[in-house]
Amino acid sequence: MWEFISEHRDALMFGAYQHVSLVVQSVAIATVLALVVAVLVHRIPRLSGLANGISSIGLTVPALALLAFLLAVLGLGVLPSVVAIVFYAALPIVRNAVVGLNGVDTTLVESARGMGMSRTRTLMRVELPLAWPVVLAGVRVSTQMCMGIAAVAAYVQGPGLGSFIFNGLARLGGAGATESAVVGTVGVVILALVLDGLLVLLQRVTTPRGIRA
Repeated sequence: MWEFISEHRDALMFGAYQHVSLVVQSVAIATVLALVVAVLVHRIPRLSGLANGISSIGLTVPALALLAFLLAVLGLGVLPSVVAIVFYAALPIVRNAVVGLNGVDTTLVESARGMGMSRTRTLMRVELPLAWPVVLAGVRVSTQMCMGIAAVAAYVQGPGLGSFIFNGLARLGGAGATESAVVGTVGVVILALVLDGLLVLLQRVTTPRGIRA
């Protein structure tokens, strides 16, 4: 095992970098999109059922099936990987963001409006900061989930450690096949734990002191 790691150290490091980069950028895009959708749902409550329905159905779609569909539409490479990960990442964040925004005390919102704040300023200065811990919990769930989906993205020649897993499984029984699959899998798990730790730190730094648990 150590011999395999030593021989492929540069490729593993580059794959790990690509894996993290793919997940972080995709989750960042998904967070922005999800917050826009959540604010719309918060402002127009009748959209809540539609958003929850789409979220529930979307999470049941197998990643491999979605990637196969995107492969037919977008071809091979990074783009179908990013689209698939953004899709899956946005679903838990939308749910959490809606719950977080709906959970903000209405008296605080009314007080802010009474002080002359516009609706947009109330959202940015009061509602989103108070809902932020719940939103970030959704981001953590999405990030962990998408670390695994990013590995599956190797099916469409997406970047990351998934290529080690797929190559190992394709050559199972051959020289270095088991090591390739195991190292790729363990690498994804380690990266997921590191990213989660960083998100916990981010939550600690960005959550207003008055509402920290």
